[in-house]
Amino acid sequence: MAPQLALLVNPAARGGRTLRLLEPVARRLRAGGAELSVIAGEDAAGALERACAAVAERPDALVAFGGDGLVHLAVQAVAGTDVPLGIIPAGTGNDIAAALGLPVKDPIAAARTVLRMRPRQVDAAAVRIGQGGGGEELFAGVLCCGFDSRVNERANALTWPPGMARYLVATARELRSFTPIPFRVTIDGGAPIEREAMMVAVANTCSYGAGMRICPDARPDDGLLDVVVVGAVGKGEFLRVFPRVYRGSHVTHPAVSVHRARSVTLEADGVVAYADGERIGPAPVTCEVRPGALRVLA
Repeated sequence: MAPQLALLVNPAARGGRTLRLLEPVARRLRAGGAELSVIAGEDAAGALERACAAVAERPDALVAFGGDGLVHLAVQAVAGTDVPLGIIPAGTGNDIAAALGLPVKDPIAAARTVLRMRPRQVDAAAVRIGQGGGGEELFAGVLCCGFDSRVNERANALTWPPGMARYLVATARELRSFTPIPFRVTIDGGAPIEREAMMVAVANTCSYGAGMRICPDARPDDGLLDVVVVGAVGKGEFLRVFPRVYRGSHVTHPAVSVHRARSVTLEADGVVAYADGERIGPAPVTCEVRPGALRVLA
C-alpha cells in the first residue's frame, strides 16, 4: 500500500534556495510509491496550524523538509500522536538529522530513508517558561542559555549579512560587552548549583549551530538529558577554548562541568533560552525529558 506522506516545507529556508531541491525530492518520493501532499505556511504559526491539520488526517508520516527549526515545528505537530516524523535535511543547520544518522548532505538519500518507513523511538524534551504550570513546548535537539542565546538574539535583529555570516558578526559584537552570568541550576530537584557561567546547554542530542558538539555524549534514546555548564572564564580563554566545541573536547576544560538529568531548571536574569535554534523565552526555564516521545523515520 502506498504511504501517505505530508511534506512540510519552509519556503524561506536558506533565503529560498532550498526550494530548488524540493522538486527532485518530491519526484523521488513519488517514484518510490508515496502519495504526497505539500504543506507550507507564510510564517511559523501558519505552518504549524497546517501541519497539525495534516497530522489530524492521519498520514503515514509527517516529513519535515528543512533544517532544525522546521524539525522543531514538526515535533510540535506529531507530539502525542502515533504519526511518525520523517526528516529530509535541507537547512543551514541539520544537527538533529545528523544525530539520528541521516544523510545531511544528500536529500535524495534522506528521501530513500523516509520511503523505507522504519520508525525509531527517540526521546524529546519538554520546556516550560517561568515558575508556574504554564504551557510547554517540545524540543528534539539542544536548548541553550547564555552567551550563545544572546548571540542568537543579536543575529535575529540583524538584516545583514545573510546566512551564517550574520552569526559571526553577532558573535563578535556580543563578545565585546559580554560578562559571565550568575546561574542557578537545579538538577532532578536536588540542591541548586549556583555559579557564574558563560552558558548552559541542555541537550537531547549532541550538537547545535551546524556541528558544534556542545554535549558530545548526549544520546536521543537514553531517557536522559545532558547538561553542560561552561563556567566563567576570561574572554581570551573563552576564545581559545570555544573552538574545541567542534570536536567536543571542550568538556575536559576545568571550567566545564557535565551532568545527566531527567529534569533541570535554569534561572538567570536577563537571559533568553533558545531550543533547536528557535526562541523559547526568558529564564527561568524548566526542561524535562520525555522518553520515547517521538517516532522518527531514521
